[in-house]
Amino acid sequence: MAEKQNQPLNGAYYGPSVPPPRQAYHRPGRGRGCGCLGCLLRLIVSLVVIVGLAVLIFWLIFRPTNLKFYATEASLTQFNFTSNNNLQYNLALTITARNPNKKIGVYYDSIEVRAYYDDHRFDTKSLTPFYQGHKSTEVLNTEFSGQRVVLLAAEELSEFNSEKTAGVYNIDVKLYLQLRLKVGKLKTWKLKPKVDCELKVPLSSNGNSATGFESTNSCYLIVQARKSKDV
Repeated sequence: MAEKQNQPLNGAYYGPSVPPPRQAYHRPGRGRGCGCLGCLLRLIVSLVVIVGLAVLIFWLIFRPTNLKFYATEASLTQFNFTSNNNLQYNLALTITARNPNKKIGVYYDSIEVRAYYDDHRFDTKSLTPFYQGHKSTEVLNTEFSGQRVVLLAAEELSEFNSEKTAGVYNIDVKLYLQLRLKVGKLKTWKLKPKVDCELKVPLSSNGNSATGFESTNSCYLIVQARKSKDV
């Protein structure tokens, strides 16, 4: 039996052509960027949690209490306006600072005391820095004396005349502090609280007045960033 001779095959025998494999397309850097952002967010959350726990542990251990300030004595022997809007004044003031904390000391690095009448600052004094130990009381004495031009509006001038008739003046004293807390051997960064004292001070003559100054606890400790400038 004769063998069939091999004949060349035409194109119909090869069938359809096989397409090349498809290559996956990736946007460069997209996956890596999302991963880095996720890591950053996790790091921020972890830091917030750690700081929160540290603050909670500090509070549970030391139980910090706000410092207390009281205006205990005040003597006003002169407070009047001249014809050219000069305010002449002489005010002696005693403020008591109380640290009620058992385990926290306070470094008073800067103490600036400002005196105001109707939001007009008429004098500023700086006190000597000091350290205040645990559960202790310090007495701060200062005196404002001199004269300064203070321009009062018509309504403010009317209020001044009313107070002059009554013999008692509304004077605000503010303490601008820079302090650090001491816990054991550790010291915190500088804090910049403010203390507001709203006083009613009677005018006295030779150290005596009809009513006398009453010790007040109307001094408020304010801890915040100070951005505004006082006039």
